[in-house]
Amino acid sequence: MTRARFQTFDDPSHSQGASRIRALREALRAAGLDGFVVPRADEHQSEYVAPQAERLAWLTGFTGSAGTAVILHDEAALVVDGRYTLQAPAQVDTAVITPVPLAETPVSAWVGAHLKPGEVLAYDPWLHTPDSVARLGRAASKAGATLRAVEANPVDSVWTDRPGSPAGSVVVHPLAFAGEAAAEKLGRIRAALADVDIAALVISDPHNLAWAFNLRGSDVAHTPLALGYAVVPREGRAALYLTSPNLSPELRTALEPLADLHPRAAFEDGLAAQAANAARVRLDAGTAAYALKLRVEAAGGVADLGPDPITAMKAVKNPSEIAGTRAAHHRDGVAVTRFLAWLDGQGEGLTEIAAVKALEDFRAESGLLRDVSFPTISGSGANGAIVHYRVSRETNRHILPGELFLVDSGAQYEDGTTDITRTVAIGMPSEAMQDRFTRVLKGHLGIARAVFPQGTTGAQIDSFARLPLWEAGLDFDHGTGHGVGVFLSVHEGPQRIAKTGMVALEPGMILSNEPGYYKPGAYGIRLENLVLVETRTISGGERPMLGFETLTLAPFDRHLIRLDLLTPEERAWIDSYHARVCAELSPDLDVATRNWLEQATRPLTTVA
Repeated sequence: MTRARFQTFDDPSHSQGASRIRALREALRAAGLDGFVVPRADEHQSEYVAPQAERLAWLTGFTGSAGTAVILHDEAALVVDGRYTLQAPAQVDTAVITPVPLAETPVSAWVGAHLKPGEVLAYDPWLHTPDSVARLGRAASKAGATLRAVEANPVDSVWTDRPGSPAGSVVVHPLAFAGEAAAEKLGRIRAALADVDIAALVISDPHNLAWAFNLRGSDVAHTPLALGYAVVPREGRAALYLTSPNLSPELRTALEPLADLHPRAAFEDGLAAQAANAARVRLDAGTAAYALKLRVEAAGGVADLGPDPITAMKAVKNPSEIAGTRAAHHRDGVAVTRFLAWLDGQGEGLTEIAAVKALEDFRAESGLLRDVSFPTISGSGANGAIVHYRVSRETNRHILPGELFLVDSGAQYEDGTTDITRTVAIGMPSEAMQDRFTRVLKGHLGIARAVFPQGTTGAQIDSFARLPLWEAGLDFDHGTGHGVGVFLSVHEGPQRIAKTGMVALEPGMILSNEPGYYKPGAYGIRLENLVLVETRTISGGERPMLGFETLTLAPFDRHLIRLDLLTPEERAWIDSYHARVCAELSPDLDVATRNWLEQATRPLTTVA
């Protein structure tokens, strides 16, 4: 029997963008509105959303995980960040909507420049945070226009075949993997509320909901989330409002001592009751919709915008989570290494989609794969230069000799989440490819080998990954690393290695290490391992120091490494890493793959 796959290769067609935008404009005129803001968001500001929340993709054809469209009567823009500057123009009808780089023109700046005096720009208050509403409001005011919240999203009125609400199963996440009982977590949350004199916390981020109550769901693709909310008072029972009614009996039993269970439809009334009598209610500034602020204030409460304390708690993994993550990476390393060996033996005719299917199949053979952690990026040649390229039947191409092939993929196992990128040469690489690859590798090692004092932020070490590229007048337009959850989101905050990473790194945090280089129209290079922040003892040192343990296990392509660009210390690190990969994975590999791995992980001083 054929196994159902976790990813598909069909994308919304941009050919329908013109008619759909035209229908939206007609709906706006009928409502007396001059424009509407369409973010790629759901009411939780999630990266991965349920099908019914894919309004931006349905309207424009753009399938990236971040972006905002502004639809006015006579023009429209799609604002995207550096990951999508190549993808957006390829997916949307540029005769109808203009892709705009976020780095040059933020959404508010475009609104301020294009909205006319007296016009009314509408937005859905469930799809924007209070901060984003404030920025839009200032831009509209500066243009002499008005920003107005609408009760019903006008996109929904023209999306006639919009999917219904998700109803996936919601189950207990076993204590053996979670490492801490939900009751203990709620105790820590309440203590954090007491420290800042907050009456109650609204958990609006489904990732935090899953962590706090040790539950997992299936309401969105690739991340085991149950959509919904919780209200956790400083004193008294919590209230849990889940979108899906499909709760396992075990979950109901586990939650009964901790919280009252309600359907999602009861949430707004429950929030209003909690906010009454001038109570201070903490709303997460990053994920709480502006609609929640309006509801709290309408009930007489005080909307206290700030960080959800769960986010910082969740970021630091406990021993059980770390042990599970290591096991997941060993299992995943076996699958990825089998894939790389298989790839090396393929002749001409292999396509990007065939590579995606093969990699997923290798992971599935463990019997423990729950999902991919995101749609696999399988980019050959010029497609590899599209940072978040997602292969479709329309874009699928053959992987040809003389090209680079970039594959960025990950898996969801019950004990851990993985994310790995490897770039390999198909046939003989050019000298330019080897130069760029080695510079990216040096940047990767700059992070992997880093030692830094406690209190250091991701922003402070981000340049370690860029310096070898900067020295050649090169750079990349994305962060160097993001946080990663444990059987949760592959993109987790607040920790990150980026110019904007202002959170101090702490032992137990997991991050990606993924510098890259992209030559539009030619090729892309990215090298990614996941790393765990750990304490380091330095002989004679005077301050507590931190460093990284590399979790990911898979070889780098030796054919792309220029030895003359590496320092002796860098060579030693690669040889040591490769020796570890070979030693740890070989016992679980078949003879042919083991022999391939032994060759792929030979010391760099060995002639290829």
